[in-house]
Amino acid sequence: MKSKYVNGIIVLGLALLVLSVNGASAQSKVQKEDKNDKPIAVNQTEGFANGQLLVFTYLQNFSCIHEPFDDLNHNGKVAAVDPNEFQRPICVVGKKPTIDPTGAPIDRVDKLWVIVPFFDSHRGDDEAFTPSLTEFLKKKFGFIPDAFKPHPGVDVQCPEPGKPETSHKGAPGTCTMHTTELDLGPALAKAGKVPPNTNVIVPTLNHSHILDETVQQPVWWEIISVLVTDESAWPNAEGTVGITSLDALRLAQSQGKASPDTPTNFFLFFSVHPQLERE
Repeated sequence: MKSKYVNGIIVLGLALLVLSVNGASAQSKVQKEDKNDKPIAVNQTEGFANGQLLVFTYLQNFSCIHEPFDDLNHNGKVAAVDPNEFQRPICVVGKKPTIDPTGAPIDRVDKLWVIVPFFDSHRGDDEAFTPSLTEFLKKKFGFIPDAFKPHPGVDVQCPEPGKPETSHKGAPGTCTMHTTELDLGPALAKAGKVPPNTNVIVPTLNHSHILDETVQQPVWWEIISVLVTDESAWPNAEGTVGITSLDALRLAQSQGKASPDTPTNFFLFFSVHPQLERE
């Protein structure tokens, strides 16, 4: 009897131990899942690289480079003798500087490809950020791309979409630590849509992000703009379809689903890590 009693105690003890371990494991799994399901912080955005969802953590504001002999406001005076030019930074699409904000040569700077939805996913939604921009886009392109809509019909990482992805829901034309205005003049002039040396200032376009690396300490990133012209190539929020890597972007460009790279004088300062490693 004593032996049976002792054996029973041992069996019960082992059972409790197994339950305890399994319970702790299950609790740990739930906590991990809960942690990964939390929205990212207000100074973070998402991005894609190598088919993975990433988190960018911004540590300071953007920079748009004005070099001494630039005339980005086209008033006939170079920046060196026109201080008013760069008291309001002009962030230009279609202008490539020679240096980054630290003074390092531009060919040594890490690249961030900003993809822009340049298609109309919902033709019933015919309004851009402003009435004047709506009129301009209809006149020049004949439609309103999702890039300029207050409520785009596709997932974008900027402006911040809000919960469950991000803690903050950004207003149209904004994104954490980004400029709120862009000058599309040089890019539109190259396309024959406006005369050369014309400023076309618009709210920052709706966009998502592509890198060619998944981990990086905080550095300045040179922004490269790409228009995605085919909705079938656009990535969803989870990154399960569409352009989620530099290779996929290059394929889309080769297939005529995205424009060639367009340089900018726009830089962002952030670190990068995979989504599952976020704090």
